[in-house]
Amino acid sequence: MGFFSFLWNNFWGKTIVTFILSMSPILELRGSIAYGLGAGLDRRFVFLVAIIGNIIPVPFIILFIRKVFEWMRKHMKWLGGLVERLEAKGNDPKNQEKIKKYGFWGLLMFVAIPLPGTGAWTAALVAAMLGMRLKDAVPAICIGVISAGIIVTVAYSGILGAVGELLK
Repeated sequence: MGFFSFLWNNFWGKTIVTFILSMSPILELRGSIAYGLGAGLDRRFVFLVAIIGNIIPVPFIILFIRKVFEWMRKHMKWLGGLVERLEAKGNDPKNQEKIKKYGFWGLLMFVAIPLPGTGAWTAALVAAMLGMRLKDAVPAICIGVISAGIIVTVAYSGILGAVGELLK
């Protein structure tokens, strides 16, 4: 059995892919739940794996992203455009306004409503750019991730269940 066959064709492989997708900056929770449910994993298990994977990068982003950007600018000049785009996203007045105005609740709601560009990675980036402390940002982001996870799991369970019924 090859590596990719392992990833796609057994419980642990599907779990690893779900976990890794949930940690990724673009797909995050939404993509990992869709994958895990589509792969046939139990929805409660997918929910738990996706939540854990989505939360793990948050404190590291808040603590280290500025230093990472600084290092990238100095040693990987060819990634300067990427750094500028990410900083612009973190410094976007539209994102920062809500979080500055409502603090904990603004950050929580920013993550909890599963819209494109409003996940844990963006919230952690905004929190870092605002200089928020871990003890203020991480709980809000975690509760937001759990809330978004509930919404996405229920939505995808219904959609995939309905499609499955149609295909019977």
